[in-house]
Amino acid sequence: MTSMPRRTFLTGTAAAMAATVVAPYVHAQKKGGTLKFVPHADLKILDPVWTTAYITRNHGYMIYDMLFAPDASIHMQPQMVDKFTASPDKRKWSFTLRDGLKWHDGQPVTAEDCVSSIKRFAARDAVGQLMAKSLGKLAPVDKKTFILELETPFGLVLECLGKGSASPCVMMPARVASTDPNEQIKDYTGSGPFKFVKDEWQPGNKVVYVANKDYVPRKETPSGGAGAKLVYVDRVEWRYIPDQATAAAALEAGEVDFWENPPVDFVPRLEKNAGLTVFATDPKGNLGTIRPNSLHPPFNNKKARQALLYMTSQQDYLQAVIGNPKYGKPCPSIFICGGPFETAAGAPKQDLEKAKQLLKESGYDGKPIVILDPTDSPFAHAPALVTAENLKKIGANVDIQAMDWSTMVARRAKKEPPAQGGWNVFHTWTTAFDIVNPAVNAFINSSGEKAWFGWPTSEAMEKLRTEWVRE
Repeated sequence: MTSMPRRTFLTGTAAAMAATVVAPYVHAQKKGGTLKFVPHADLKILDPVWTTAYITRNHGYMIYDMLFAPDASIHMQPQMVDKFTASPDKRKWSFTLRDGLKWHDGQPVTAEDCVSSIKRFAARDAVGQLMAKSLGKLAPVDKKTFILELETPFGLVLECLGKGSASPCVMMPARVASTDPNEQIKDYTGSGPFKFVKDEWQPGNKVVYVANKDYVPRKETPSGGAGAKLVYVDRVEWRYIPDQATAAAALEAGEVDFWENPPVDFVPRLEKNAGLTVFATDPKGNLGTIRPNSLHPPFNNKKARQALLYMTSQQDYLQAVIGNPKYGKPCPSIFICGGPFETAAGAPKQDLEKAKQLLKESGYDGKPIVILDPTDSPFAHAPALVTAENLKKIGANVDIQAMDWSTMVARRAKKEPPAQGGWNVFHTWTTAFDIVNPAVNAFINSSGEKAWFGWPTSEAMEKLRTEWVRE
C-alpha cells in the first residue's frame, strides 16, 4: 500500500493521548443512582450511522447494540449473534440472533431489522461501502436468521459487521433503518443497555439515559466492546460544560463523576488530587488531521492540497494542542504509528517557500479560505489557529469562523461553496482503531460524493483499497 498518494488526502497527523478523569464513585460500581458525565462535546446529531463524530458514536453505544464487537485484543466476537457459519471460501455466511433481544418499545429484534440496518450502514461507511461492492445477497431466512453471500472475495465480513468506532454498524428497527442513508433518523429506538430520554434532552446542556431493564447481557466476561454489557446505574446524565475550568471545578467539587478528554494542561493538577483517577482512554493515541474540501477551490486542485502538506509541521500542532512531549509525538503515517501498516512514505518536511509556490501554481485567486474553528474543543481549536497562521505565511487570505464542535460536525456535511455556508478546511482527531488499515481508514476513501467529508475522488486509490480487501 505504499503507492497510495498520501499527500493528496491527508495533510498532517500527530499522535496524542486522550485522557479521562473519574471520581471514586465510578470505581465503586454502586448499584443504582445517577452517573454524571462531562462529554468532550455537545450532542446535537443523534444518528451514529450518518456521522462519524465520536460524541454521536458514544451516544450510539448507550442505546444501540451490534451483531459483533471487538474484544480487548481486537478480535471480533458475537454480540447480538448467537451462532454463525461461513463456507470454506468465506463467500457464504449465515447468522442467527440470540434469544431475548428486544427493542426499547418491547418488540422483538428480527433478522429483517438487521438486514435493513446493515444495508444503511454499508451505504455510509468506508469499509461498509467496500463490502457492498462485493455483496451478492443479503436477506432474512426467518425471524432470527439471515444470510450474506458475496459475489467477489471480501476478507473483512466480521470486521465490517463489528465495526465499533466511527460510524458503528449498530442495529435499528427496520422502520428506522429504512431511512435514506443521506438523511438523519428521527426515531431513536434501540435495543442497547440504556434508553435515550428524548423529553429530557437539552441541546447545549444535558442528555439523559435510563437503564433498559429488559436488556439481556451476554454471559461472557466483558472485554473491549465484547462480552457482557453490565449496567450498574439507573440513570446517566451527560452534562455539557464548554468552559474547561468550570468542568475541572465541577469534578473536583463532586458535582460530576466523569470528565472525558480534559485539556492536557489540566492533567497535572488533576493527577495531584487523591480523589481522582486520570487514565488514557486509548493508549495507542489519537491522530490529528487537517481535512481540506476537495469539491471547491482552492483545494479541488492537487497543488493546493500539496501546499497544505508542505506548509505543515506536526511539531507546531503538538506544541499548540499538547505542549508536553509526555503526551504526544509526531506520527508521519497515514495509518496508526506502531501498527502493521505504518509508513512515512510521502511525508516531507515543512517547506513554506515550496508551499507558497504550490499555492500560486494551483491558481489560487485570493478568496478567503474558510476554516471551521470549534472553540469549545481545545484539540480542534488550537490546530485551527495554527493552520490559519501558516496559510497566511504562504500568501492565503483566511476566514476563520468560530462555532462549537457539534455545529462544526453539522457544517462539515455541507457541500455548498464556502461563500454559501460551506467550508474549505476543518480539523479533527481519530482513534488508532479507525485508521489501522486501508479498509477502515475513512480519510483515504476516495469515492467522491460517497467519501468522507472533504469528498476526494481518485479511481486509483479506490482500486488499491478494493484490491486490498480482496486479498
